[in-house]
Amino acid sequence: MFERRMDKLRQRLAEGGVGAAVITDDDNVYYLTGYYDYLHMEFGRPTILVVPRDGKTLLITPSIDAAAAKSAAQVDRISTWNDGAGNEWREKLPVALGKASTIAIESDRMPPPVRAYIDDLVPLERISDVSPLLAEMRMIKSPEELQLARHAGEVAGAMMAAGRAAIGDRVPEFEVALATSQAGTRKAAELLNAHYDDADMSPNTRFLQIMASGDEIVKTHHRASTRIMRRGEPVFLCFCGMTNFHRFKLGFDRMFWIGEIPDRKQADLYEIAVKSQSAALSELRAGVTAESVHRAYAEVIQAAGFEYPFRCGRGTGFSFLEAPQLVTGDKTILQSGMVLAVDGSVATENFRAQVGDSFIVTDTGFEQITHHPKAIGNMIV
Repeated sequence: MFERRMDKLRQRLAEGGVGAAVITDDDNVYYLTGYYDYLHMEFGRPTILVVPRDGKTLLITPSIDAAAAKSAAQVDRISTWNDGAGNEWREKLPVALGKASTIAIESDRMPPPVRAYIDDLVPLERISDVSPLLAEMRMIKSPEELQLARHAGEVAGAMMAAGRAAIGDRVPEFEVALATSQAGTRKAAELLNAHYDDADMSPNTRFLQIMASGDEIVKTHHRASTRIMRRGEPVFLCFCGMTNFHRFKLGFDRMFWIGEIPDRKQADLYEIAVKSQSAALSELRAGVTAESVHRAYAEVIQAAGFEYPFRCGRGTGFSFLEAPQLVTGDKTILQSGMVLAVDGSVATENFRAQVGDSFIVTDTGFEQITHHPKAIGNMIV
């Protein structure tokens, strides 16, 4: 799988007349090599993948991660560097780039220290951007990735069911987060043991639970806190960061109410959110533009008297945000094998409602890979 991706990248570099690609984004490094869970720039330690159009691939990584690199990275060569030894990783790049007349980098993702050094090595006119090429390669998922997506959906479903069960009157929000994390981890471990030969891959969730309740419901990305939930309050659960199975990410959101819905206006707004997602899904299929899916969703929201909404959805995969985006201006033609998160939403000053699921695009429509009821009668716990 990784060899096929590397070969395709090299072919594209040759077609574009690029001598070598220099890749630093951890998701792109994983996509091409299978190497993951190394130290990042938060610790001042870059990992750099060099892919020559002709020649051997090279992974430059801190020596502290050498064992992990040798175990996981499917590259031709690995070169390690140590803190404070010589010129560290900078000694490796000039030799790795060799006589490449042009190089391609991830202009919007490369860490500033690495970019500054690249600019010292290579004249600006010989540098291009490899990000669009990689984004295009990653849009259509392989059969192996689609299996990961479906399993990620199972993990997401286990999380949502556990979160729903944990919600209740006088329950603190963090108890819900504990329940979802445990359920997701156990389901992920079950799937890893049954279907994958990768003992190093962690089943544990890697993200703080996004949730809000009561008056905090308007805080879109509020994290679980010590707040005590009460009867009649709305509760929002989002798993767009936590659904991360074998590094594959999905989007998944639901709203609930504790015991009853005392404010009928909240129920009406929720129904608009569901309707807006349904409108988007009526357009979702191969052959349409990304922005047309967003348009159908936005028309429902604006027809109900609300402002133009945020994007309807986005591509997902080994990154939280991938191409295409379901938003005005993205004219990408959807193709079978894309994985997209698709939302429905509406917001006022005092309340916001959102539902979201993930889907595999097919020639005739879509395959839904996250599942939980949406009918409002089912959202009262």
